[in-house]
Amino acid sequence: MSAPAADAGVADPALQRAHEAGAPAWLAEVRRTGREAFASLPMPGRGDERWRFSDVRSLSLEGFAPAPAPSQEDAARLARGSALTADAAATLIFIDGHCVSRPELPESLRRAGVVFAPVEDVVRDRPELLRGEALRPPALLGGGKLLALQRAWFGSGYVLHVPDGIEIPRPLSVVHWALKDGSAALPHALIHVGARARATVHEWRLAAQPDLRTLSVSATDLHAGPGARVERLSVQNWGSAAQSFEIDTVAAAAGAEVLSVNAAVGARRARLENVVRLEGEGADVKLLGIAVATGEQEFDQRTLQVHAAPGARSDLLFKNALLDRARTVFSGLIKVAPGAQRTDAYQTNRNLLLSPEAEADSLPGLEIEANDVKCSHGATTGQVSPDELFYLLSRGIPLPAAQELLAQGFLEEVLTRIGDAGAAEAVRGMLRAKFHS
Repeated sequence: MSAPAADAGVADPALQRAHEAGAPAWLAEVRRTGREAFASLPMPGRGDERWRFSDVRSLSLEGFAPAPAPSQEDAARLARGSALTADAAATLIFIDGHCVSRPELPESLRRAGVVFAPVEDVVRDRPELLRGEALRPPALLGGGKLLALQRAWFGSGYVLHVPDGIEIPRPLSVVHWALKDGSAALPHALIHVGARARATVHEWRLAAQPDLRTLSVSATDLHAGPGARVERLSVQNWGSAAQSFEIDTVAAAAGAEVLSVNAAVGARRARLENVVRLEGEGADVKLLGIAVATGEQEFDQRTLQVHAAPGARSDLLFKNALLDRARTVFSGLIKVAPGAQRTDAYQTNRNLLLSPEAEADSLPGLEIEANDVKCSHGATTGQVSPDELFYLLSRGIPLPAAQELLAQGFLEEVLTRIGDAGAAEAVRGMLRAKFHS
């Protein structure tokens, strides 16, 4: 990602046009299309139902710009080994959108045709992995203008390509660092796991300083082939003044199994849009979300489970714990197509309020056009049980510690479903830290 002029911003059309220069024709077209769509689309407004309950008045892209490449000292400091990546088969590290550490895949995986590389390398060496429909998923849940901005700056992020029948036994790790105040990162991840293949990806979004004001707009497209097994963990722990937007799509073919877990920890405001398409018979997708919101944080979660094939299953569970004046918004829809008989779909949102000033809004929904289905949705929002709190306080446990224990128990239902014990414990540590900041 090239550095902008000092007074240029990420939404500057001239800077976006300059980013197209010198790119291969197909890539310049992706960026041009994104730039033109961004210019034509309005910013989200209060009248947009897809942004209902969101604080759209505070949404601004002003004052953010792509940062220059980090110094060698900063790159070396942030690229050092971490407990987050200790067990990884290979690791990619980005700082402000710039790749500073490329993975060293085991030779056996390289010979098998596995590609795990930054987008810039794939553009140069394997452009066929990026062309075509892979870069054209629509933003169905309201983030169209943000996705267009991400396309206008396309060039950061990574590609994971796992050929048919290949199993990657250990997780692959991706670490995104925010370093410069005012920086904008707009990465794209394309994950393609072939038929009967297996892969796990852990993605960590971290801030070098706790109070950084940054912008992140990311897009992830995950394609699970027939009979594939894929697990993805995405953890957002940006600085306390950051704005974060994640626009994710999952497509599951016949017999594929996908576990997608999103954890929201940092940022002043963070929005997740996740569209799941079950495209083949017997596909099974589990979509989990977890968050601890404190201060005046706003976590906005929008999901769509599209059942386009018969005999498929989806199971969504999002759990949020809220303190202080924090807010969460959950809006989810299960949509069953006319031919998707024997669909088995669930959607649950549970919110635990640890403060009388915290607020959680939930809008679950169903749209069913088949008659042989099992579908349910539900949402609960409640305060801490007075009996449980009294039990802990009566044993000399201070109120903050009692709230933390109750929140940990509430969230553990999701944390225990993360397949890697080390990654689950790392997420627990980040969530615990919210009670002591």
